[in-house]
Amino acid sequence: MTVVAEPAARPLLLPDDEPNRELIRNSHPPDWVNPTPRGRYNLVVIGAGTAGLTAAGGCAAVGGRVALVERRLTGGDCLVSGCVPSKGIISAARVAATVRTASAYGVSVPPGSTVDFGAVMERMRRLRARISPADSVGHLKEAGVDVFLGQARFVGRDAVEVNGTQLRFAKAVIATGGRAAVPTIPGLSEAGFLTNETLFELTSLPRRFAMIGAGPIGCEMAQTFRRLGSDVTLIDSAAHILTREDADAAELLQQAFAREGIRLALDAKVLRAAARNGTTAVTLQQQGRTMEVECDALLVGVGRAPNTEGLNLEVAGVRSHARGVEVDDFLRTTNPRIYAAGDVCAPFQFTHTANALGRMAMVNALFWGRNRMSRLIVPWCTYTDPEIAHVGLYEQQARERGVEVTTLTVPLAENDRAILDGQDGGFVRVHVKKGTDRILGATIVAAHAGDLLTYFTMLVVNGKGLSALARPIYPYPTQSEALKRLANRHLQAKLTPTVKGALSAILAWRR
Repeated sequence: MTVVAEPAARPLLLPDDEPNRELIRNSHPPDWVNPTPRGRYNLVVIGAGTAGLTAAGGCAAVGGRVALVERRLTGGDCLVSGCVPSKGIISAARVAATVRTASAYGVSVPPGSTVDFGAVMERMRRLRARISPADSVGHLKEAGVDVFLGQARFVGRDAVEVNGTQLRFAKAVIATGGRAAVPTIPGLSEAGFLTNETLFELTSLPRRFAMIGAGPIGCEMAQTFRRLGSDVTLIDSAAHILTREDADAAELLQQAFAREGIRLALDAKVLRAAARNGTTAVTLQQQGRTMEVECDALLVGVGRAPNTEGLNLEVAGVRSHARGVEVDDFLRTTNPRIYAAGDVCAPFQFTHTANALGRMAMVNALFWGRNRMSRLIVPWCTYTDPEIAHVGLYEQQARERGVEVTTLTVPLAENDRAILDGQDGGFVRVHVKKGTDRILGATIVAAHAGDLLTYFTMLVVNGKGLSALARPIYPYPTQSEALKRLANRHLQAKLTPTVKGALSAILAWRR
């Protein structure tokens, strides 16, 4: 069971340095004065994360009158405590790993090379600030969006109040996102812990780092902090990491974790946590044994909870539940004037999904659109090394739906570029409907799996079959050639004895 951590009043960003001050100047200017409302708005958007920014920007782009309300920082979770900062330190950790393994490539690195963790985090903050203007209050104003900073709450079925100012609307979009859910572990609050919202405020490297939750966040950060120099223990109640992914893909990553020295405490129940002489002791029960993990920092990454508190949803006639705001397939709430988008309502909680849903909510709300959430083709990627990327159905899911499947796999050990780069420990796998060319799903395990996956996603979205990957000429050597090899094997499988006999007869006749 998990409980929802109430959003607490806290500094907008820590530490208080120039990169963070720059981000605040862009995303929540201290001297900002909310504008005077311009009458009734075509659209009021609550939340300036990815979904809200897309909805508000889209409305302004077509000439609509739109207001956007944000209580903290424009850019939301992705910019401040999600995709951007995590990839910033993942990239540094990959460089550190490359330096350590340089001898395998015949490159000698002088002994004594170290990671400057403070510099790694400062670089991340500097790059995050550099990216922030694209989501800034000033940029939104220039685009024609009325930005209101403050807590929004509904005061009727067609009105929102912000800092005492009422905004009336024809339509509204709730895009308030989510936050870390916290498990009900005795002593956890007293011992102290980090979530993704506080992790990137670290300025010194924890010598011993324990992480609860072996999902994407836990796995990404476990490998990253291990490579940056922490002794990492990754804890999960499941018997394997990344339980929702292809089992072979997860196994390859788990083997990589073992090689890198990440301690795995799997099939383990967390009994309690306690502060002890400046450290945290986490007591586990694993396979009938009780054990203790002592750490200098503890990260909790066991899921997400929707941000719905303080919105007065009941006043607007909007129903919600533990998973977020209730919407239909068109993203309408129980109030037909109000839609929702992004992590506050969606089963797939990714930035790219929030972007798509923000646009969908805007179009459906303002232009009688009939776009359905259930029709979205959603790819995703876990940014470990190797990356694991997936789109569509897994083989077991297809079989559960009564669909017969043919699965084809090409190991990267058969790909020249992967071999030359020393990145041949993955594979490309696709599931097609048996006897057809139709792609049901695909999984890639590779250094840049997220980039390669787009080939499959485009085919599925455009209704093209697997054989389409066999036609183009691929530059040599690239890892993308593994996709062509996969498609060629699919075509070769169609060469039945009957077809081969017919082709042989044609060739004999032409001699």
